Formats: sequence, C-alpha cells, structure tokens
Amino acid sequence: MKPGPSSERAVILAASERDAVRTAHLIKEAGYYANICGDLAELERQIASGAGLAIIADEAIRQADLTSLARWLNEQPSWSDFPIVLMSEAGGPGRNPEAARLGRQLGNVTFIERPFHPTTLVSLVAAAVRGRRRQYETRGILEDLTESESLLQTALNAGHLGALEVHLPDFTLEASASCKRFFGRTAGDRFTYQDLLDAVHPDDRARRTETIEHTLQTGADYKIEYRNIWPDGTQHWVDVRARAVRGPDGSIKSLVGVCSDITARKTAEIEREALLAQLAAERTALAELTATLEQRVEQRTADLMKEVAARERAQEQLRHAQKMEAIGQLTGGVAHDFNNLLMAVMGNLDLLRKRMPEDPRLRRLIDGALQGAERGASLTQRLLAFARQQDLRAVPVDLGALVRDMSNLLERSLGPRVTLRLNIPEGLPPAFVDTNQLELAILNLAINARDAMSEGGTIEIRLATWQAKNDPALRPGNYLKLSVVDTGSGMAPDILKRAIEPFFSSKPVGKGTGLGLSMVHGLAVQLGGALQLASEVGKGTTATLLLPVATAAPELEGPVFAPQKVKRSAVILLVDDDPLIAMSTTEMLEDLGHRVIGASSGQHALEILRSDQPIDLMMTDHMMPGMTGIELAAASREIRPQLAVLLATGYAELPEGIQVDLPRLAKPYHQDQLRERLDQLLGGGADQRPEPARTPLPPSDALSPLP
Repeated sequence: MKPGPSSERAVILAASERDAVRTAHLIKEAGYYANICGDLAELERQIASGAGLAIIADEAIRQADLTSLARWLNEQPSWSDFPIVLMSEAGGPGRNPEAARLGRQLGNVTFIERPFHPTTLVSLVAAAVRGRRRQYETRGILEDLTESESLLQTALNAGHLGALEVHLPDFTLEASASCKRFFGRTAGDRFTYQDLLDAVHPDDRARRTETIEHTLQTGADYKIEYRNIWPDGTQHWVDVRARAVRGPDGSIKSLVGVCSDITARKTAEIEREALLAQLAAERTALAELTATLEQRVEQRTADLMKEVAARERAQEQLRHAQKMEAIGQLTGGVAHDFNNLLMAVMGNLDLLRKRMPEDPRLRRLIDGALQGAERGASLTQRLLAFARQQDLRAVPVDLGALVRDMSNLLERSLGPRVTLRLNIPEGLPPAFVDTNQLELAILNLAINARDAMSEGGTIEIRLATWQAKNDPALRPGNYLKLSVVDTGSGMAPDILKRAIEPFFSSKPVGKGTGLGLSMVHGLAVQLGGALQLASEVGKGTTATLLLPVATAAPELEGPVFAPQKVKRSAVILLVDDDPLIAMSTTEMLEDLGHRVIGASSGQHALEILRSDQPIDLMMTDHMMPGMTGIELAAASREIRPQLAVLLATGYAELPEGIQVDLPRLAKPYHQDQLRERLDQLLGGGADQRPEPARTPLPPSDALSPLP
C-alpha cells in the first residue's frame, strides 16, 4: 500500500486549542497535512489508523497514563519507528528530567523548546515525513521480497533442489547454499566455477565438457548427471539441469538452472544391481543407505539452523541501519537549519561589534554571544559529520607523518599520567582523507581513551595495511588501519552497541556532548571507510579507523597566495530564499562597501541577469526550492559567461557525479571570511578554485566524547 495524506499527516495534541490551531496552521502552510486531537485517546486512535508523525505538548501528557501509547510504539513492526516531536518550555532531556522520562517512554522523540521558530518546526516535520516515507517504502520492499523468497524457497525445498547461475563469457558461478552443499561445501564457503570443475570426477569430465559445449553452441537445454568428489574425499552424484538465457543481441549471457543430490538414487541403483549378483549383500547395503540418510537429515538440520541464524542477523542489521539512517537524516536536516540560524546570528553580531560604542561591558557581551555562536557552529559540524553531509577535501596523505606531527599536541592533551606510544611501520601507502577532519577525529579518540583511564595508563596508536574482501560494510580493496588502543576500563556490551549513536554518552551530565564517536563514524563512512570498536570491561578499548588507500602520492604544500585587496565597490547579486539570511548577508556586504541586488529564487536571479544591470559577482545559496545554487550557476554562465559566482552552503549535499568547480564559502561565516573570499574573486586573476570548508576549533567539551 502506497503512503498517502492520511499516512503522512501530523497529529497534534497541544495544551490549548489555540496552540493546536496555530501549530496545525504552520504545518499546513508548509504543504503538509495536520489533524488536531482533543485528547490522548483520540491521538492514539489517529496514530493507529495511520500517520506520519505526532506533535505533542509535554504539559498535555504530563499527568496522563501513557501505557497504551507506549505499548503501541513498542509493538511496531521491524520496519516502523514512529517519530514524535515533543514541544517543551523547560528544554530537552539534558535540562528537563520530565522530558528525559517521556523520551525514554516514547522512543523516537525529537524535542523542540518553545518558543520556537516556525522554520524549525517545519524542518522537523519535513524530516519526519521523509523518514516515515522511507519506512513505508521499506515495508513494501520487505513484503515483496519475503513473499517472493518464500515461494521460491518453498519450491526449491519441496524438490530438494539447489539453484545456480553461470555468467558468460567469464564463467562466473553463483550458487545457493543447497547447491554448495551438494558439492560438499557449506553456505559460507567460496565456490567458484573452477572449484566446480575441479570437483567433477575425472572419469566424468570429458562427458560433462562435451555436454556444456553442445549447449553453448546450440542453445539446447543442459542436462547431465555426473559424480563429484567432496573436499573430504567422498564421492557423490548430482543431477544438473540448466537453460540458456540470451541477451538483447541474441548471444547466450548465462546458464540458469537447478541441481539436486542424486547420490541416494544412484547408490540405490548400484545396490539393486549388486543385489542381482549377491543377495547376501542386501543387509549391508541397506545399513549403509540408512546411515547416509541419517547423516543427510543431521546435515540438513544443521544447515537450516545456520540459515535461520543468518536471517535473524540480517534482520537485526536492517533494523539498525534503518534506525541510524533515520537519525542521520533528521540530524543533517536540523544541523542545516541551525547553520542558517547561526549565519544570521554571527553576521549581525559582527556588524554590532563594529558599530557599537566603546563600552567594555557591551563588548564582553557581544564577544560572549559570538563565542556561543562559534560553539554552535562546532556542534553543527559534528552533527553534519555523523549525517555524512559535511564538506570534505579528501587528498592523498601520509598517515605516518600526520600522526608523528600530532604527537606533541597529543602528549600535551593527554597529560603526564598517560604514556603515548606510536607503532608506525615504514613504507605505508598514502591514505585518501581530509587532513583537518582526520586530525580532529584522532584527537577525539585519544581524549576518549584518556578519560577511560582515570588512574593513568598507556595509549598506543598503530598503523597497518589491511585488505577488505568479504566485509559487507566496505568495498573490496586496500585500506589502512589506524588503531587507538588504551588500557582503560573498557565498555560493557550494551554500551559498546550504542557507542556511535549521536548524543549517547556514559559520562555524567555536562562532561561530554556524546557526538565525538558519532563524528568519527560519520567521517569514516563519508571517506569510504569504517569505524570499528572492540572493548572488554577491565581490559581497555580499541578504536580502529579503516581508511581507503590513495592511488596517488601525497600532495606537496604549495605557496600560499595572499588575497588581493579590492579597492572598488562591487555590484553583487545576492540569491537566498531565507529572508533572515539574505538580510544579514546584505548588511555585511553593504558594510564592506558593496552594492547589493537581492533575489529570492533562482528564476528571479536569472531575470536580473538577463537585464542590462551591471553585476560583478553573484553570491548564491545552494539549497533553494525550484532551482539549486549549482543549477543557477550553470544557467548564469549561458547568460553571462564571465560572471564570478560564489556558492554559500551549510553542507555538502551536492548531486552525485557532478564535479563542482565553483568557489565555495561554508556557512556559518564571519564578515572577515566573506571579505577575504570576495577579495580573491574580485581581485582580478585570483585563483577561483573551490576551497575546503573551514572547520571551527571544537569547544572544550568536544575533546571528551566518550559514550
């Protein structure tokens, strides 16, 4: 069943009718569906009948019995994780114990503190609806797959058949677990076409080769019975039947078929023949057949148990992947909106600091506000890292040199009670990483290790090569392992299982953000690698970053060119659909002496570009409705090919496969950073290649992110 308005609507339970009407109005204005519930019972009925999310005021359920609602949430199917937005005047779980209790009781809860900006509410609703749609899509896929797999497996099981496919022209073999078993292999064994050829009994190889060549030449069905030798040396019979599958050009692209173990039948035939010659051998043959049957039953039972266990593991991995994907989408959306809000705050504070009177007390207040905004920017960077939406500049890097250069910083950060050891072999290939982000990740892992050793200890950083072959989390290829090993207290299995979840922390309140390992995990995945954690209580923890090996040599540092100062007033076309950001940026540009022409969309900007107005540079946001910043830049080059374009974006949510050659400015930014970028672009001949996003230095609590 496809999701519709009723299954994507927001159901609202507010403390007052006025709040409920206002909230519903904001949601409907944004293009989503909303229903108001008069009480908790109606809310439960609405959710059970199908909804996208619930928006609940905490005071509306503070004294209510949530048993029925919690039971429904706990009994959701595996594909479902119903989202709830909890409106609170007392803050989230970090500052409000009641909110923390409701969060634990209701599960997938996002907190929004009142009063809130309408944009924030709409963003949360949009993220929740998108996540709910993916859950519905997953439900449909699981239902179709389960039904198809069940029918096929039932048919194969009923006929005691194994499935196989030979891809041509390179003769690549795909074999089911049952097919492998008929050749003496287990479900997890590697079984190639050459392995199959080697297993054929020497006396049957010529006949089998003749049969398959006939099929490939004529397209006739492939049908043969032959003996094969198992790895344990025993001999078995198989019946293999396949049909040629042709490609669009008429050539045979594969052979698809089934096989069955006919050892019992062949054995029976031999026994019947032997019975005619010697009647006395009947009892012995029957005993052998019975023993073989019992062995097959035991083997089949063992294989079924393995298959059930494998399926349960796969379902658990799917549920975890769905959960982390939903969290990542929500986190990335919130961080992007938060970046925009910080952009307005930091821009206005920059201008206020320049224009306010020389009052030390006012300057301290402004500086304090800016420091808070900078910490918020650092927080969004870690959120974007977990959501794999941060802007990275990955280049070939010598990891050994990078770790050695960091050793002094690490020793100062770890303190005198911790001994740092480096285990770095010579001749390691370069890794493909973002240097700044990787240094921050290593520092986070080292501080985690230090905090796990309250009485001091040893931290060892190891580098080694590693090759991925059958790891489902990594593409096959060569990697570098960067391991941070401590001798600390270790983590219990339940804590280790949740260690990379954002905002999860085993530290006391106020001692960590719970984002450090989430950031490291997101960085590793975005670079094409993985983060692996191994820990044992009382024996320490090993955090291992798997990073892809680079095919090119490490980059050499080139000369740094100072930006050319602009001495004239430029005409700048500013394109941003957010009025708050547009107003703040306009003020900063005009304060720098430039004349600003504003446009609220890509189409509006193109109309201005088609006019005769002189324009020196276009500065545009990327994520805009109707037309993105990249699409606008491409269209603008057809109108004004020489126009300089600056792309301002909060994160790297850019289309896959597109090489972006635009200069970029990462949000949020200060006026000085804006002036420096404009000087480069308006200086005449300055390098306009895209720069990496600036990563703010983390606040003090970012250096202790143990879960």
